[in-house]
Amino acid sequence: MTVTFRKKILPFLLTAVILIADQASKDYIVKHWPQNVRIYDAFNNGFLEIWHVRNKAIAFSLGRNIPDLFRPVLFIVIPLLVLIVLLVYFWKTGDLTGVQRWAVAGIMGGGLGNIIDRIFRPDGVVDFISIKFYGLLGMDRWPTFNIADASVVVSCLVLIVTMLTSKKTKSEAA
Repeated sequence: MTVTFRKKILPFLLTAVILIADQASKDYIVKHWPQNVRIYDAFNNGFLEIWHVRNKAIAFSLGRNIPDLFRPVLFIVIPLLVLIVLLVYFWKTGDLTGVQRWAVAGIMGGGLGNIIDRIFRPDGVVDFISIKFYGLLGMDRWPTFNIADASVVVSCLVLIVTMLTSKKTKSEAA
């Protein structure tokens, strides 16, 4: 199946929107509030709170004890290589559906947003969205995150679900 140039380029509007929203929101938080301070309680019940926190590791603070010497390779170079491989696959394959192309674009936007923080924010990636988790999985609150994190997680879930269902559909057709 041949995918037109326009169909390949259009999803990168999502990449740009996510990147701009992510960096603008982080910049606003950094300029207006000190670190480790709760800024806002959306419903006055602790369900959705806005905090200014920093994360020098990756998701769920994994790798926070890794020596500073290895952090650039593990948290910048490897994710950047993954995004490059994903971009090459995106560009060369005709196997991705339209929804999958948009999901990859969402992953790219979120991934780039956090890589930019890791390069230009020495205090770590800016996280600010905190959601009450009511003891599920043993957590009172979900780890604080940002727009880039949410974009990567949601886009990965969409990509996985559509890949699983499209394979199922293809095997049923055979």
